[in-house]
Amino acid sequence: MRIDVVSIFPSYFDGLTLSLLGKAQSAGILDLRVHDLREWTHDRHRTVDDTPYGGGAGMVMKPEPWALALDELVGTTTSEESARPTIIFPSPAGEVFSQATARELSTREHLVFGCGRYEGIDERVFEYASTLGEVRLISLGDYVLNGGEVATMAMVEAIGRLIPGVVGNPDSLVEESHEDGLLEYPSYTKPAVWRERPVPDVLLSGNHGAIAAWRREQQWERTRRRRPDLLPDGSEEL
Repeated sequence: MRIDVVSIFPSYFDGLTLSLLGKAQSAGILDLRVHDLREWTHDRHRTVDDTPYGGGAGMVMKPEPWALALDELVGTTTSEESARPTIIFPSPAGEVFSQATARELSTREHLVFGCGRYEGIDERVFEYASTLGEVRLISLGDYVLNGGEVATMAMVEAIGRLIPGVVGNPDSLVEESHEDGLLEYPSYTKPAVWRERPVPDVLLSGNHGAIAAWRREQQWERTRRRRPDLLPDGSEEL
């Protein structure tokens, strides 16, 4: 998979060269490229923002640098859906990101993330981008960040780890929170008793059927207590 990220703060993404995603890039599984939006400006101040039409507080990101960046990174338009990139703009006005969204996007060949700042990006950029690829405005949740960088990092990590070959044991991805609609069960390691707190007996039993049943029960109970909104309406068990 190729991922292009455009930001006025490219150093934000240095952390994506570490750990599993860093190894995936070294192995050629993931092609991650971070770009400075100011590379596509032509005035001596490298200006990327201006005052909003209609008045109001703050500044709005200018459309032309974004158009030039997309033209270079995406190329000419194509009618073939399979060849069109997915262009993602983190936005509190977008659809809410979820594990299902991450899994869907992990199957795409080319993702482009545009990190907005200030009061946002000129709306016409989204319209123009839709001529080059599939445009998605995506939010991490019902709150506002200073810019799109933090949201993009979270999405790139969530998406990247689902690409085949990135995580060493693919079975671990299946048992995680949100993969089956429930939160993940609790995990334990050695020692069997730590500060007078024992590991549940069932996990020491060697009975794999009983362990699986216990873990499923724990998933259900955890979800009921912490995230009841994830459960089907009126359900008592899964």
